[in-house]
Amino acid sequence: MKNFFTQVALATLLAASIIVGAVAEEIQLRNDHPDEYVVVKGDTLWDISGTFLRNPWMWPEIWHVNQQIANPHLIYPGDVIKLIYLDGQPRLTVGRRGAKLEGKLSPSVRVVPLGDAIPAIPLDVVDAFLNKNRVVDKAEFEVAPYVVAGQEQRLILANGDKVYVRGALADNIPNYNIYRLGDAYVDPASGEVLGYGAKDVGSVKVTGIHSQVSSMMVTRTTEEVRIGDRVLPDEERAIESTFYPSSPANENIEGMVIAMDEGLTHAGNMDVIVLNLGTREGVASGDVLAVYKEGKLIKDQISGDSVQLPEERVGLAMVFRTFDKLCYALVLETDRPIRLQDKLYSPARPL
Repeated sequence: MKNFFTQVALATLLAASIIVGAVAEEIQLRNDHPDEYVVVKGDTLWDISGTFLRNPWMWPEIWHVNQQIANPHLIYPGDVIKLIYLDGQPRLTVGRRGAKLEGKLSPSVRVVPLGDAIPAIPLDVVDAFLNKNRVVDKAEFEVAPYVVAGQEQRLILANGDKVYVRGALADNIPNYNIYRLGDAYVDPASGEVLGYGAKDVGSVKVTGIHSQVSSMMVTRTTEEVRIGDRVLPDEERAIESTFYPSSPANENIEGMVIAMDEGLTHAGNMDVIVLNLGTREGVASGDVLAVYKEGKLIKDQISGDSVQLPEERVGLAMVFRTFDKLCYALVLETDRPIRLQDKLYSPARPL
C-alpha cells in the first residue's frame, strides 16, 4: 500500500450519482438509527452509512452538500454526522471537528496521508488485487516478453538475482512485474472462457537493454522466478473516485460467483470473489451487488411432489476492479458463507 492515496470529497461523487427520486429504490432508514454520529478512527463511509441506512449502498442519495462552500472538506475522525430532513426527505450533514455545523462537503480532490481522512472501505484489503493480480488473454500473454535465462544459468531465481528477458519492452518503463499463467476463468452457465488469471510471481527493474535480451534485477518475489515466466509493465494504480459503494445503474444485472481468492472454498466478509460480469455487461468499480443463494429443492410432505424454494439474499459485494468479461468484488457483508455459483443481482432488483 502506498503511504498516500487519492481521497475524493463526497460532493464529487454526488455529482455523478443518480438524482434522488429517479431511482426505483427508496432510501430506508434503520429503525435504530441515531440522530448524530461522531466519526472515529477506523470508520469507513460504508460503516457510517450502515449506521443510518438499511440500504447503505444508497448513501450518495442522502449526503447533503452545500454547493456554496468553495473550500474542500473531507470526513475526519471527530467530525459529527447529523441526520436532518429537507423537504421531508432525510439527509446527512457533516460538521467539521471543533467547528459549528456549517462546513459542508464541496467538489474537490486532494491527497492526504493514509489514515487521516476516512476511506469508503478498508483499502488495504484489496490492495494486492488492485496492483498485482491480472486477468489476461492467453494468446496475448504467450507473446509477452519472458525470462530466458538467469544469473549463472540458474533455473530458479530469487530476490536480488539478475535475470535476462527476451522480447520487446515498452519504451521508458523501468519497472515490470513477473507473471505465470494460471487457470482459466470459465462461465459455468455458457462455458465461455472469460480470461486467464495471471499469477503474480514478483517484480523486476530494468538494468540494461541489449540487442537480443534485456537484463533486469529481481526486486520482489512471492515465489521462485522460473525460466519462461512472462514480464509485463507494472500496472500499479491509484484509488479512483469510482471506488465508492453505490447501486449499479443497471437494475437488471445478473451474475454469478465463478472463483475466489486462491485457496478459499467459501468467502466471508472482506474476502475477494470473481464474478462473470465485466465492462461489456456495464459493470463499474463501486457497484454494489446483492448475493443470493439458490433455494433448495424439497419434497412437499403433504402433496408428495417436489417444490423449489425461492432464492435467499445472504449478503452484499462491491465491484472494485473490472475487466472486459469479469470482475473482482469485495464481500462487504454476509450472514452465511458465499460459495461458487451463488447469484448476484442489483440490490434494487424487485423481489
